Amino acid sequence: MYLTRGRAKVCIHPVLPILLWDHTGCSVSLVDDSGVHMHKDSIRAIRYGAEGKLFVSAGDDKLVKIWLTDSWRCISSVSSEKRVSAVAVSNDGRFVSFADKFGVIYAVEIEAFHENQSLPNNKAVPILAHYCSIITSLEFSPDGRYIISADRDFKIRVSVFPEKPSDGAHEIQSFCLGHTEFVSCFAFICSKDSQQRYLLSGGGDSTVRLWDFTCGSLLDTCHIGPETGLSQLKGVDDSLLAVTDLCATRGGSLIAVAIQSLAGVMLLSCNLSARSLHFARVVPIPGETFIPTSIAAAYSSNQLWMVMGASTLRASDSAPLARVKVVDGFCESNQDSAEHETRVLEDKDIRGGEQLLQKLQGSSSIEKDALATAAESVKTAMCNLLIKKQYPSENREFRKRGRNDKKVNEKK
Repeated sequence: MYLTRGRAKVCIHPVLPILLWDHTGCSVSLVDDSGVHMHKDSIRAIRYGAEGKLFVSAGDDKLVKIWLTDSWRCISSVSSEKRVSAVAVSNDGRFVSFADKFGVIYAVEIEAFHENQSLPNNKAVPILAHYCSIITSLEFSPDGRYIISADRDFKIRVSVFPEKPSDGAHEIQSFCLGHTEFVSCFAFICSKDSQQRYLLSGGGDSTVRLWDFTCGSLLDTCHIGPETGLSQLKGVDDSLLAVTDLCATRGGSLIAVAIQSLAGVMLLSCNLSARSLHFARVVPIPGETFIPTSIAAAYSSNQLWMVMGASTLRASDSAPLARVKVVDGFCESNQDSAEHETRVLEDKDIRGGEQLLQKLQGSSSIEKDALATAAESVKTAMCNLLIKKQYPSENREFRKRGRNDKKVNEKK
């Protein structure tokens, strides 16, 4: 995953440490007074919050670590009972929320923090659950009133965030129902005229959907396969057109979409007055097999940063691989106009150039064979992780008995 949020760029990879660079391109060192400078296992989620003052990381080591971005010190480490799949930070910086692989969502209250003082290791309290369904995305609404969670079972839940998390988030504002496969990502967009917030979501059903999330109303759906012709392309499987990530410009008129089998990025235009989504164009990445899995817009420039990663490469001795590319011209004025060029930058034109890519990727250049192998791995990785396997009824009962027998034996 790659994010740009004001103060620094952050790149993580499922089996690599967190790598940070400030706006000048200089690397940043993380400091953890506990003596452990980094997570001990795969990192699955990162998030900025509190206007860029806080950064949270979490993963398979069942630790949620909260960092202060002024000094990049770890001010608190919270233990989770299960592996963490998603994290969120409230805009006011009062709360950190995270979800585990069993679908339970927890909240941690953060008291006033200081530069030279670590927070007490507060215990996380469960506030809601998705009943044994992996949480794929988690975020506070911009006004802090709601916490929105999406899961593998096709649904998006909008819950009223409680004043006292220990009381639980029992009040459900709405459900956004319409996806027919897992929901992989969502993002908020805002209307300039009315300041009303809307929600964009993408998933394994090859759709991007626009919602009025306060009432759960589906406003529009963009089917990325038929509307763009991707499903007719040679070698593209309809089942591998899952949306892996999306983000929007500040005004919400232009949306970038990463798709599981697309060597490039799709741009959609959004008309919030008409509450509609429309296909704009595809920005291909020429010369290599690059399939972005995570994307984010830079706040200081009209650029879209993209990353692809693969932790295991079949039939290859290559180390875990990350590849970074940048699209220039990602801005409101580029919504439908051909006058403003949207282009993929050459490596030498990226701010920081080869030195930055050397840090982010482990190498300033990557062999085409390794990149092609990684692309094939990326094509199926998300579906293998999130699509639920369907078992015949007799197999389900056998699996249940096996799990129950295992529990009995463990007790003995």
